[in-house]
Amino acid sequence: MRLPRLPPLRTFFATRWRNHNLIFMFMAVELPLAIILLTLTGIANHDLYRTKLWQDGADNGFNSNPNERLYAAANNQPYKTPIVWSGFITEYNLVLGILSLFVWIAKIPVHVLHMLTPPLSAFLHAGMIAVWCYSVRYQAGPDMSDPKHPQPGAPWYITKKCTVAAVREDIHYCNQAKALFAFSIIMIFYYFTVLCVSLQNCVMTKEELEEIEELKEEQKTMKEYEDYVLKTPGIPMTPALPMGTPAHPRYPGQSGPMPMPSKSPFHKIVTRSTDASSSDLPLRQHFSSPNPRRSMHQESAETLSGQQAQSQTSFVTTVKGFMK
Repeated sequence: MRLPRLPPLRTFFATRWRNHNLIFMFMAVELPLAIILLTLTGIANHDLYRTKLWQDGADNGFNSNPNERLYAAANNQPYKTPIVWSGFITEYNLVLGILSLFVWIAKIPVHVLHMLTPPLSAFLHAGMIAVWCYSVRYQAGPDMSDPKHPQPGAPWYITKKCTVAAVREDIHYCNQAKALFAFSIIMIFYYFTVLCVSLQNCVMTKEELEEIEELKEEQKTMKEYEDYVLKTPGIPMTPALPMGTPAHPRYPGQSGPMPMPSKSPFHKIVTRSTDASSSDLPLRQHFSSPNPRRSMHQESAETLSGQQAQSQTSFVTTVKGFMK
């Protein structure tokens, strides 16, 4: 069973931006954000300062101690690293930094070609909001692995000043971690703004609805006319002449273009039998001479017969002379 054809997307949502250049302005803002996030996530990769900040917080009594992993492994006890201090969130942020820059690069040609429609833009930026919210959620995740030093909220490098670090070198790393968290939130707000603009452009205005209705009416009228022409025999496919066109002299009561004959005048000549007499061709009689020229076949036959008769006569004469 053949499934019914789905209506095009433009019947439900608008597929054109009301201000095409507005998206380019958004992209100009998005580029520096994507570059900054890619730089910060690249620097934080490979555990440059994650474990150091974890140890610094433990020295100040803000969170658990990373050495507990060693104690648990030595005593064969299960231990689950808090996700805020795990390597997963570091690698995840790096992937998001690369993805954000890739999305920015891909949006430029797609928007130039008018293929980045408002529904597609809304779907894309909603997905980017979701993945970055996941990142922010675990950047500010709790650390409850040590009952003596619980951390119910965000880690210390977000909630406190970096000057409280126990090691002076960690102040620089604390600022980098703060910057990564802050720009992650800024990127979410940026994507949310673009999402709102995209959803606003998805809603069709009254003028756009009227334009779609006019297009539907034109397509419906053209379809009905094509069906009428195909189902009605004898209707010429050429457009009719306007009213007031003089009638054709051969058809006094009919105006417009002359109807085509059912058969071509050459049809009779083609269907004649090959044994028809030459009387049907008046031009041949008109231009024929009283002494028609013989064909080459007749001339060749007469020449050959003459040569054969002459050769026979000479042979008989030779035989008679020999017998004498």
